[in-house]
Amino acid sequence: MDFDLSFTQIFSAGLVLFSVIDILGSVPIISNLEEKKGPIDALKATIASAFIMVLFLSFGEQLLGLFGVDVQSFGIAGSIVMFIIGMELVLDKDIFRPVPDNSTSSIVPVAFPLIAGPGVMTILLSLKAEYSYFNLILAILGNLLIIFGILKLSKKINRLIGPSGMSIFRKIFGIILLAMAIKLFKNNLL
Repeated sequence: MDFDLSFTQIFSAGLVLFSVIDILGSVPIISNLEEKKGPIDALKATIASAFIMVLFLSFGEQLLGLFGVDVQSFGIAGSIVMFIIGMELVLDKDIFRPVPDNSTSSIVPVAFPLIAGPGVMTILLSLKAEYSYFNLILAILGNLLIIFGILKLSKKINRLIGPSGMSIFRKIFGIILLAMAIKLFKNNLL
């Protein structure tokens, strides 16, 4: 295992994950879930998300190997998914977000697929091709701390930021994600 600590990698990977997870953009969905089903258990949702992300980061390549897919091909596919998610954020269109039903809990749909969904899994393996495992774990942990805090404060955040603030956050992170997707595509294409 590579323990080469790089704050640039941690920040860059953390920002990509933060953009893809889009926990701030999910605050209205979470608030709606809380109104319908009661409070979300922030700790339970965060731990479940951590388990899903670390498990896929650790064993995703082996899973791909079962299907005969190499990491570079997955990286290109991940960059395309990242690009589409970035466009989703910039254009304010929901392509990958499933609409939660009334049988919700802290694990489904909050931990999966809202936080650690297919887009995040794809991005994790794509980032693994470029960043060290240790730095990615730290980026995941940093995001999980933010996710936990946002889940705990989702109602207050929703009232404080309001719909226009949420829209601005989504657009800023969407543009950053588009740029990262293009970089990831170029790096895996060569």
